[in-house]
Amino acid sequence: MRFCFKEKLEIASTYKTIRDRCEGLFKEKGSKFIGIAVACYNENQAKDFLEDWKKEHHQARHLCYAYRFGMDMNVYRANDDGEPNNSAGAPILGQIDSFELTNVLIGVVRYYGGTKLGVGGLINAYRTAAKEALQNGVVIELELFEWIEMSFSYEDMPHIMNVLKKFSLTIENSKFELNCELRTALDLKRKEEIKAELMQFESVEMKTIGIY
Repeated sequence: MRFCFKEKLEIASTYKTIRDRCEGLFKEKGSKFIGIAVACYNENQAKDFLEDWKKEHHQARHLCYAYRFGMDMNVYRANDDGEPNNSAGAPILGQIDSFELTNVLIGVVRYYGGTKLGVGGLINAYRTAAKEALQNGVVIELELFEWIEMSFSYEDMPHIMNVLKKFSLTIENSKFELNCELRTALDLKRKEEIKAELMQFESVEMKTIGIY
């Protein structure tokens, strides 16, 4: 499917991201630009990735980056990390949008070669490094789910498990004690039907984590 960049975006049932970490390389007048792209779902994850990349490339002059998260795509950031304004982060973000991706973080590491490139040269370098990284990766289309956290009594556990089995729901972060807890993902097309069956048990409490 294609994302439609309008003021009000339509809610889709799938989204495009990248499968694995991928890298690209661009060289210009002695400077080396290494693009790194990963699937990423929130700002805390992005912070962890960026810290790791800074350690990995501790001799680099700059680590500029951009990300975009969510289906409405309104969570985004572009960072120039000391380069001239809009010469690095914005071109990187532009490549995320050009490939119609979300839930993606791209960083471009620059090893300075001693020659200034000018704003136009920097824009081209950061854009190209980001593009090379994405072209070297695998773009995948994933189905969108509503993730929920549930708590319920141990007595209701067999009934809850029957509902989960009926709808072929996966279980994550489960804890089965006197008070049981689990996390699962609901098909958007059937989420109301599933919730209705789960909520028929009095002990059930449910919280939506997010849609991704």
